[in-house]
Amino acid sequence: MGHGHGHGHVAAPQQGSASGRYVRNLAAALAIGAAFMVVELTVGLATSSLALLSDAAHMFTDVLGVGMALAAVILARRSGPTFTRTFGLYRAEVLAALANAVLLFGVAGYVVYEAISRIADPPEVPGLPVLLAAAGGLVANTVAFFLLRSGAEESLNVRGAYLEVLADLIGSVAVLVSGAVTLLTGWRYADPVAGVAIGLFVLPRTAVLARRALRILFQHAPRGIDVAELNTALHALPGVEDVHDLHVWTLTSGMEVASAHLTVAPDADTGGVLARAQRLLASRYAIEHATLQVEPRESARRCAQLSW
Repeated sequence: MGHGHGHGHVAAPQQGSASGRYVRNLAAALAIGAAFMVVELTVGLATSSLALLSDAAHMFTDVLGVGMALAAVILARRSGPTFTRTFGLYRAEVLAALANAVLLFGVAGYVVYEAISRIADPPEVPGLPVLLAAAGGLVANTVAFFLLRSGAEESLNVRGAYLEVLADLIGSVAVLVSGAVTLLTGWRYADPVAGVAIGLFVLPRTAVLARRALRILFQHAPRGIDVAELNTALHALPGVEDVHDLHVWTLTSGMEVASAHLTVAPDADTGGVLARAQRLLASRYAIEHATLQVEPRESARRCAQLSW
């Protein structure tokens, strides 16, 4: 019986220079968000602006979400695989992303509810303070947006924080517009309408983030990998008679993992079969870490007797 490992570890987003860059960018975004959250909350309470208070609430979730993302990156970076945690704490970033999604659902739902209740009798909101606070928030969110944009393409955890900042950036624009409309026309409905628009913008994007995090936590096959096609490709390798116990999943962002049993003929070159299977997974499916068991027919019969 031959066993094999495709080691060539992938470059995880929590490792090396990329990890250090994520930590610096997340820390900067956290500081910026915390400062302007206090500004928007103070002005929102002073003016009774729902749009500004909703943006401050979103910025609070930014601060909390970016803080959790930063903690998850540091935790995963410092807690690699051990004999008790054989996969390390890489899933910490996925849990942080899911927590961010839950926070966003709650805040967005509350803002929509509160805005609708205010539409019947909208309070008079002074436009100039709202306008100035929203302008400051827009600048802060724009800076944080560019800090997190590159990392969002590689890390689901950073993407959760990035989506929150993006939602807040759009929210700041909505508050800016509502403040300008209120200042120029005195139309009292501008503020609650902006609050509803912010909530409705956030909800679908939050659903996408939650779905992606849950796919990883439930160990679904990675997006973009057709497991049926991969199974067929392994079957087609010279010397392979059967493929079973095939599993493909995502450990965390950028780390796809596979395992499989390959049944071969008694006279097959098990080393050659193993090498060809590893090359196939790495070159065609970008799976660098694969645990492959090459086994004769007798061992395959035992696998068929297992209950799961």
